Amino acid sequence: MSQLAEILETIGRAPVKKNAITNHNVLNEAFAYAKPSSFSRGLRIDLNGLTILLISGTASIDENGVSVHLGDFRAQMKRTFANITGLLESEGCTWHDIVRTSCYLRDIERDYDAFNEERTAFFDEQKLDPLPASTGIQAILCRPELLIEIEAIAMFTTKRADASKE
Repeated sequence: MSQLAEILETIGRAPVKKNAITNHNVLNEAFAYAKPSSFSRGLRIDLNGLTILLISGTASIDENGVSVHLGDFRAQMKRTFANITGLLESEGCTWHDIVRTSCYLRDIERDYDAFNEERTAFFDEQKLDPLPASTGIQAILCRPELLIEIEAIAMFTTKRADASKE
């Protein structure tokens, strides 16, 4: 049996452990809003030594659930990156573990150049190589004042993440 087949067989038999992730220093819980939303900030899935983080759409929201940096696309994007960074840190990982992002822009024609400049600068600052797979999408976001929202997927070995928490 090939090594890949053995890995897939092992994963197929492994129990799937799921836990919600959060970091109250940067974001409140969506269910705490005046109009509660039914989602987790992220979900941690543990599969026999492999951990996957599914980070929900994250925007320029503060720890009290208030939209911040109204009308300032670049500042909203920076806060969004900070919020995702906080969620990653709460699980013992970094942007180096991100394998994919989905980036939702309210007005992609107006904001794409600024988006690409900020994303490139942030990824350079993080020294990411390779860069995560990514898609930019124009979308109507959940709050009219939000200009960008980003989802992310991170993958890492559980042993490494557990060691960083010690």
